[in-house]
Amino acid sequence: MIHKPTKRPLIISGPCSAETPDQLLKTTLELKATGKVDILRAGIWKPRTRPNSFEGVGEIGLKWLIDAGLETGLPVITEVANAKHVEAALKAGFTKLWIGARTTVNPFTVQEIADALRGTGIEILVKNPINPDLNLWIGAIERLKNAGLEHVDAIHRGFSSVESKTYRNAPMWEIPLALKQEFPGIVLICDPSHITGKRDLLQQVAQKAMDLIYDGLMLEAHIDPANAWSDAEQQVTPKNLAVLLNSLILRSEHSENVELNSELALLRQKIDLIDEEITALFAKRMGVIEHVGRYKRDHHITILQPNRWREIQKKQLENGQKNGLSAKFIVKYLEALHQESIRHQTAIMNK
Repeated sequence: MIHKPTKRPLIISGPCSAETPDQLLKTTLELKATGKVDILRAGIWKPRTRPNSFEGVGEIGLKWLIDAGLETGLPVITEVANAKHVEAALKAGFTKLWIGARTTVNPFTVQEIADALRGTGIEILVKNPINPDLNLWIGAIERLKNAGLEHVDAIHRGFSSVESKTYRNAPMWEIPLALKQEFPGIVLICDPSHITGKRDLLQQVAQKAMDLIYDGLMLEAHIDPANAWSDAEQQVTPKNLAVLLNSLILRSEHSENVELNSELALLRQKIDLIDEEITALFAKRMGVIEHVGRYKRDHHITILQPNRWREIQKKQLENGQKNGLSAKFIVKYLEALHQESIRHQTAIMNK
């Protein structure tokens, strides 16, 4: 079952694409032999960025995956991108489906799929949209829930970003965690294969997901990854999948040790006090900013001062580096502080 997994992590695995009945069955039998996999996956239709590349075997592959599931005794899942796919998958006997990132971006298509699934009781996972847009992800889930589907959960597969040099799709962990806040009971699965795009980075992303209390992982596995017809670099053999999963450290959200819990509570109290001090300092800074705003208003000076802003950025980036803070954090913190400063000064100017 996707909903309410009885163990953590729930593992969904299989090849990126179903290529032939033999490739699919051999892969799934080896996955079954690991004893690690809960649900078998394979792409039947593959939405590609450009034409003239392998776009999946199509409807014929649905039976291959169903047969592989029957052979191994494991449930199966595949991706659907439109109502026609839904109709074919339901006819083939699928009870679990997922919606891909390229589909989640289009509310019209998601609604079409939701209408096609109305009254089916299907279990469905929704991948995050390609771009970092939390509301699109939330909206897709809401459309499916509004169609009466009770088991609607999520897959985090990363986001397209020109800034990401390490990953194929930047994780942007704060977005899936915000989704979890919006839907506290949702099952959240991490897809390290599509986040990394490289098999040698899978373990570190999978471990991060476990540390952030994700419910499960979707990892692509292939009997012969080097010769896979799609996404060869991010797939692993079933044996290497087992090695990866065995290497993960599974930490609990709470400790049963009373002494440790007491120590953790004291540390959290210290954090709470520091957070209160930081908030007070922010308020104090904005008080000075309002004085600056009045001065600028009275002397007809613009709110934005580019040279002053660059000076602050340079100084604080250097200061942050000295204190062990990442440049990424300092930049985000300064941007938020700058916007709040502009808001306060604008209010003064408009009085």
